[in-house]
Amino acid sequence: MKALTWQGTRRVTVKDVPEPVIQEPTDAIIRITSAAICGSDLHLYELLGPYLDRGDILGHESMGVVEKVGDEVTQLAVGDRIVVPFNIACGHCFMCRNGLQSQCETTQVTEYGSGAALFGYTKLYGQVPGGQAEYLRVPLADYNHIRVGGALPDERYLFLSDILPTAWQAVEYAQVPEDGTLAVLGLGPVGQFASRIAVYRGYRVVAIDPVPERRAMAERHGVLAYDLTDSIIDELRDASDGRGPDSVIDAVGMEAHGHRGVALVQRATGMLPDGIARGVMDKAGIDRLGALYGAIDLVRRGGTVSLSGVYAGEADLMPMKTIFDKQIALRTGQCNVKRWIDDLMPLVEDPLDPLGVMDLTTHRAPLEDAPALYSTFQRKEDGCIKVVLRPAS
Repeated sequence: MKALTWQGTRRVTVKDVPEPVIQEPTDAIIRITSAAICGSDLHLYELLGPYLDRGDILGHESMGVVEKVGDEVTQLAVGDRIVVPFNIACGHCFMCRNGLQSQCETTQVTEYGSGAALFGYTKLYGQVPGGQAEYLRVPLADYNHIRVGGALPDERYLFLSDILPTAWQAVEYAQVPEDGTLAVLGLGPVGQFASRIAVYRGYRVVAIDPVPERRAMAERHGVLAYDLTDSIIDELRDASDGRGPDSVIDAVGMEAHGHRGVALVQRATGMLPDGIARGVMDKAGIDRLGALYGAIDLVRRGGTVSLSGVYAGEADLMPMKTIFDKQIALRTGQCNVKRWIDDLMPLVEDPLDPLGVMDLTTHRAPLEDAPALYSTFQRKEDGCIKVVLRPAS
């Protein structure tokens, strides 16, 4: 089969690789009909090479049709159409029973002290082959699926794999008071959906992003979108009686524009031999924290900062005096996809499309075009906000 593989920093290629097979009686094999490139895939493309091997298959936003099932699979049958959650969970451990599927005790990657295994996402999360491919093996398939109907197009459902529940969780964690104001930093795919979910819930939503096309898309959905300027934090604070918004979502993460020296350290770490680089990142890794610092600065005293952007540093400098003095609540974590599906499914199937799931994808292409589109997406060129790939099989 053909699959998108990691070959080095900023180098991904489509290769012929062996098709997946049933390895455990709880597995299923699906034929991928749609797979998306996620903003967090760009961390693999740019920064997390020390945790990847050449040939690793990327991708964790995928859906398709069941082709084979293991002998112990009872909830799926050949021909079922499913979305695959990006985190791999068992559904019955303590964490799963408490809605923390991203911390599943059955699939935790204890070697690296990480939470639940993820599809297509480095040694840190199990090095499980991903879904930017023609076929995908789904472990623990009875739980790790979201069955969907056959009448609506893939893009109504595809984003249930990650970015839509991630955005929903970000808004839940933001704890916006009734009639409150939410600020969203970053209008990539998660920021777009978080903004729309907050508007749907009746909050006043403001957002900041330097890319005009992203601001224009958000404005179509009732968001007040602003350019990233040196004065925007002060302007938004002044617009809320000098206090700042009640809640702020950081939907940017570790690749935020920030300290140039940190960017140089990140790139230098990526050029070290993998074993050494992993040690550096495990103990002394640092992120560019521009968005997080901005969120802490912007939120009102007694407010909440919700982090949905991915961070990976273990030596980040946090402004603890400010967090303590402003009495800020901070909530973060990998999304627990299946926890939110019952809330989201009626909205994605609603004929009115209240969250605008059909107004997100800007680029649709065959799998063979994925390497060029990784570059386009990473550079924010050609108005690229979301890429959906159609594997030919």
